[in-house]
Amino acid sequence: MIPVLPAGPIPAVHGSRLYLSNLDNMIGARVFTPTVYFYKSNYMSSNRKPVTKTLCDALSRILVPYYPLSGRLREDSNGKLEVFFGQEQGALLVEAHSDMGLAELGDLAVPNPTWAPLNYRFPNEEPYKVLDMPLIIAQVTLFACGGFSLGLRLCHCICDGIGAMQFLAAWAATAKTGTLVTNPEPCWDREFFQPRNPPTIKYRHPEFKRIEERSSLTMSLWKSKPVQKCYKVSQQFQAQVKSLAQPNDMLGCSTFDAMAAHVWRSWVKALDVKPVDYELRLTFSVNARPKLKNPPLKQGFYGNVVCVACGTSPVNNLIKGSLSETSRLVREARLSISEEYVRSTVDYMEIDRPNRLEFGGKLSITQWTRFSLYESADFGWGRPSYAGPIDLTPTPQVCVFLPDGSAECSGATVVCICLPGSATHKFTEFFVCLKDLISNDESE
Repeated sequence: MIPVLPAGPIPAVHGSRLYLSNLDNMIGARVFTPTVYFYKSNYMSSNRKPVTKTLCDALSRILVPYYPLSGRLREDSNGKLEVFFGQEQGALLVEAHSDMGLAELGDLAVPNPTWAPLNYRFPNEEPYKVLDMPLIIAQVTLFACGGFSLGLRLCHCICDGIGAMQFLAAWAATAKTGTLVTNPEPCWDREFFQPRNPPTIKYRHPEFKRIEERSSLTMSLWKSKPVQKCYKVSQQFQAQVKSLAQPNDMLGCSTFDAMAAHVWRSWVKALDVKPVDYELRLTFSVNARPKLKNPPLKQGFYGNVVCVACGTSPVNNLIKGSLSETSRLVREARLSISEEYVRSTVDYMEIDRPNRLEFGGKLSITQWTRFSLYESADFGWGRPSYAGPIDLTPTPQVCVFLPDGSAECSGATVVCICLPGSATHKFTEFFVCLKDLISNDESE
C-alpha cells in the first residue's frame, strides 16, 4: 500500500479548504466510481518500464496541478462537502499479484462482477463512504501471463465523467512520456456554480421528486439477486432502432433518444411492472458544458457539470404505446436542459438538497459512449483491451451504454443492464427482436 503525495509544492497548506459546488454535492455524486483497465502482455513486451513505479511516479507528478485530488472530503456545518487539507493526504496505490492469466478472467469485452477484487476496498469499508477517504484509490494487479490491470476508484464529487477522462489522460500521458503533461491545464473554479441570492427555482425538477414506491418494479429488482446482462449492439442495429423511433414531427430524434426509449420499454415489459397506471421515470445525465454561454466555463474545468434529465410515463403507455412516442419523451427531457435549468438545479440544491438516492419507479441510463475511455488510458503499454465499469448489480436500476473496445472501432455500443434472472429471457426477446416494433408502428 503506497501513499502517493504531490511531487512538488501545491497551493494548499495544512488547514486549507476548497469549495465544492451544489452539483458536486448531489447525492448521486457522493460515491466512488470503480473502473478497471486491462493491458495484455504483448503491450508490455515493447515497454519494460516497471508498471507500479511508473504509474506511481506519474501520479505523484500529476497531483501537483490536480492537487485537490490529494485532499480529503469533509462536511461543513451545513452538511455540505468541501475538500480539506489535513494530516491525512495523498492518493493511494496498491500493488497486487495474481497466479492467473488474463485469459482466465473470461470475456474482456464486457463488465464482469467477478472482477471486483481488482479494485481495492478498505477492510470493513462502509458502502458509499466518501468522507476522510483518499479521493483516488488505485490498484495495480500483475498477472502471471505478464499482463496487468489498473483498478481505479475516483471520487465522483471531484469530477464528472468528462473531468475524470481529462485527469486520466494527463496521468497516462505523464506516465508514457516521463514528463508532466497537462493539456488542457486543470481548472478548479467551483465558485462558478455559486447559488443565486436569493435562490430562484424556475422548474419542477421531477428528477429530485420523492416518490412513494407503489409498483412491483423496485421490489422485483432488489428482493431477488439481479443478473447483469450485456448486449453488443452494432451500428446497423442502432440505426434501425433510430429509424423506427422517429417521432411524428419535424424535429427527429438522436440515436441516444431512440436507444434509451427502446431499452426503457423493453425493461418495463420484461419486468411486467404493475400497476399499469403507475408513473415511471427515466433519468439520464446531460453534459451541460455546451449550454453555458453567459459566461462560458473555463477550459480545463473538471468538476461536475451534469444535469439530470427526467422523462415520465405511465406503465401502460410504455407497454402499449409506440417507440416513437417514448423517444419523443426522451428527446424532450434531453432538450429541456438549458443554461437556466443548470442554474435552477444549483438553486434547488441550495434550498432542498436530497439526502438519499431515490429509486422509486426509476431507470437511470448512463452514457459512457461519450467518454474517451480507451483513448485516454495509454500509459505507455498501448490501448487497454478493456476499459470501463465492473459490476452494476449494487445499483440494479442503472443501465450503462459503453463504447465497444475492439480494435476495429466498429461504432458498436455495449448495453449493460440488471434484471431478475426470471426476466432475462424476456428482456432479450423484447430488446433484440425488432419485428414487434415494426408491426406495432405499422398498425398505428
